[in-house]
Amino acid sequence: MAATTIIPTLPLTAKTLIFDTASQTLNIHASHPVPPSNPAKNEHLIHVQTTALCTRELDWPTLFPAAMFAENPEKQITPGYDLAGTVITSPPASPFHPGDEVYARTRASRPGNCREYTISRTEEMALKPQKLSWVEAATVPLSAITAWQALFEHAGVKGLDDPSTDGKRVLITAAAGGTGVWLVQLARIAGLHVVAQVGNAKNDKFVKELGASETVNYKTTSLKQWAEREGMVDIVIDLLGGKSLEDEWFCVKDEGTLISIFEPPENQRPEGLKNKVVKNEFFIMEPNGQQLAEVSRLLDEGQCQPVVDSIWELEDYEGAFERLNEGHANGKVVIKVTE
Repeated sequence: MAATTIIPTLPLTAKTLIFDTASQTLNIHASHPVPPSNPAKNEHLIHVQTTALCTRELDWPTLFPAAMFAENPEKQITPGYDLAGTVITSPPASPFHPGDEVYARTRASRPGNCREYTISRTEEMALKPQKLSWVEAATVPLSAITAWQALFEHAGVKGLDDPSTDGKRVLITAAAGGTGVWLVQLARIAGLHVVAQVGNAKNDKFVKELGASETVNYKTTSLKQWAEREGMVDIVIDLLGGKSLEDEWFCVKDEGTLISIFEPPENQRPEGLKNKVVKNEFFIMEPNGQQLAEVSRLLDEGQCQPVVDSIWELEDYEGAFERLNEGHANGKVVIKVTE
């Protein structure tokens, strides 16, 4: 059965940003073929309004080639795996219909969404929150779903109404960044006492407005020093890896939980803590439209908010990546694909 569409004649080509892995350069291709959608794979053709960038995503083809090209035989690297846009065609049984405003985090095993038309699958998608603009919507999927899975799938928090969180403390590193801001908000809604690691007074105020109860400034106090003074926490969510992750072992209680989205925590276990019993996990988020729909509800109810660092036109992609690579973005760097 054929897919349904809202455009009688689809364009054959569209502007597309492509990363050349050989030369390590980005270029806009003004007339790249519009990708075909496969209804048998629950694929929708989406007219893209906005996308958001992820730290180090241009390194992924080199670091994880098997994963990146698993569903990408042409090896086309188009960045931007967050998506906000309008459904153009949909499979017959899809809950999403042509004309619906949606958002999603699409799998990195396919080309991303810095292009006028893209593909998203049913299981990746949710309706765009009514209260959000296109720019705000693009900031949400990857970061919010990562935070959701860190807390509710890996850290042992049993949902937003878990009574066992009463009195428990969670330490979140890089708390003012794209994923950190969502961890702060979701942890606050779930009833946890949030300790947020920041690097300046501006971010201190910022994360407290989002729901952090206290902060630790990494420029003046190491996490190990902080734990010696303030006591250990029940949960640590690591967004940095490396030396920070090593110090986090000193911050988590015996029988506590240490979750990293950067690397396996065992890689950075200190020599003196080889016998410390801590549940520790590394995970890579999985796109999940149902979880994103829960986030949409929270956004429309005003329980949390998106955080936009900066907005760039597609033609200004170099500036967008420069801002991203500075490593000091508060929230997400957004690219407007369609005027």
